[in-house]
Amino acid sequence: MLTAKDEHIIIDESSQQDAKDGMALFSELVTSLGSATKTLEKQDALINYFSLADDKDKVWMIALFSGRRPRRLINSSLLPQWCIEIRNIPGWLFSECYGSVGDMAETIALLLPEATEEKKQSSLSYYIEKLVSLEKENEFIKKDFITGCWRTMNKDERFVFNKLLTGNFRIGVSQKQMVNALAKTVKREPSVIAHRISGNWDPITTSFDELLNENVSIIDYSKPYPFYLAYALEENPETLGDANEWQAEWKWDGIRGEIIKRNNQLFVWSRGEELMTEKFPEYYILQNKLPEGVALDGEIISLTNANVETNEFTILPFALLQTRIGRKNVTAKQLKESPVGFVAYDLLEFEGEDFRNKTLEERRIILEKIIADANEPVLRLSPIINYNNWDELAATRATSRDINAEGIMLKRKASIYQVGRKVGDWWKWKIDPLTIDAVMIYAAKGSGRRSTLYTDYTFAVKDDNKLIPFTKAYSGLTDKEFAQVDAFVKRNSLEKFGPVRTVKPELVFEIAFEGIAASKRHKSGVALRFPRIKRWRKDKKTDEINTLDDLKKMLEVYGK
Repeated sequence: MLTAKDEHIIIDESSQQDAKDGMALFSELVTSLGSATKTLEKQDALINYFSLADDKDKVWMIALFSGRRPRRLINSSLLPQWCIEIRNIPGWLFSECYGSVGDMAETIALLLPEATEEKKQSSLSYYIEKLVSLEKENEFIKKDFITGCWRTMNKDERFVFNKLLTGNFRIGVSQKQMVNALAKTVKREPSVIAHRISGNWDPITTSFDELLNENVSIIDYSKPYPFYLAYALEENPETLGDANEWQAEWKWDGIRGEIIKRNNQLFVWSRGEELMTEKFPEYYILQNKLPEGVALDGEIISLTNANVETNEFTILPFALLQTRIGRKNVTAKQLKESPVGFVAYDLLEFEGEDFRNKTLEERRIILEKIIADANEPVLRLSPIINYNNWDELAATRATSRDINAEGIMLKRKASIYQVGRKVGDWWKWKIDPLTIDAVMIYAAKGSGRRSTLYTDYTFAVKDDNKLIPFTKAYSGLTDKEFAQVDAFVKRNSLEKFGPVRTVKPELVFEIAFEGIAASKRHKSGVALRFPRIKRWRKDKKTDEINTLDDLKKMLEVYGK
């Protein structure tokens, strides 16, 4: 096992190799990840980057790949204007190109001429931090810097740079893959790396050594633990063996989160590592109710009628929680109409000690005591479902929607709390989704390796003789099916609205979704939760699709 000193030597040796142009190296990584179709190819590309990149660039790469990207610092509508000026082309031609490519950043990267100047700076960190420093500058200073960068970059570098400018930076690689590659590079366990890069750190002020070294002088009291994620159970639960070895709980329909109390401060984190403490003032009372050095894993959820004596409570629809998401300031009316609680189902830290390597049964005993001692309606314990055999549990699972649950979680009683998605000890046994047959009426091109194909679709149901759009979906088909739909769109486009095409309403699909709610923002009057394509109904014609009345009936039954 390597010591901290050995690790530091490895990091230093990596950073002292003959460094390549930092922006070029990063753009090559993004291009490789976008075209790779195998996990091993992506891992090799990531390891290669970590072995060649400058330490500061590696910090920014980790930040970008884990969602810590700078907010959009420039009005996106200005970028096409500047591109049109440089190329001296009419606006309609740019619009046509954009409509064909389907991505603004890529359209600009393709239209701009080859690099005409040499780079004065080359690191990824330089470009990002310079953009951050220009946040409060006027439009002319920003334009001078951005167009100057365009003149020094090749097509791939400009594409990545433009993505950073627009804030639309999506990478076809999971954080888990990035963590595994980094762990191989610095010879550390992935679980250790995942914990080190979590929390509230700033890529501008944090060095690579500080990020990965456990002996840092600054203590981040807010630092969360990486979440343990469950795999979907597709088979009969009898394949898991003895039912007595498993703990069953409801799979709640909320936002996965952690509540942490350290240094007499309270912190609330989402699974996406967003610090959300101020968004849920209901939790403030827990700062005085929870013991010091505690981290709870659970669900941020709308609930009411909480009884601390019986641990009974009523879960409200996810749509109510959505009215609170993204709001900086919560009104008294919203607090009343969309009350939020926390349903705790695991204990990650107690009295400052990492509890993740203790068994679920051991963690549960302490968790129950913490919830009981807090004695607060806002903090509830996720109840264990009692059952004698798998058939009995299956019958209970069938009632999930009655309590606004998505199904059942199965956790091995002897399991430790791991990092990321692991097969074996945690399973989510969800109820079958709701479905409806609809026709595709609009299509747009996708992103990444699908940026040349029409893979983002809008679907409609019938309302008398009209077609009413009600949802979008972009997943669920095979690559072969996406190619077939793309060919249909190109042959049967009726109108163009920028990158969107109106198509002949002939292709019918079965759309699956987890929930339905009333919505004033949608023409159909409904909004679906997690819509996706279940299958292509080549056996159905447009006049056989479902109606708007069908959707409204589903809303009456399931949209509580």
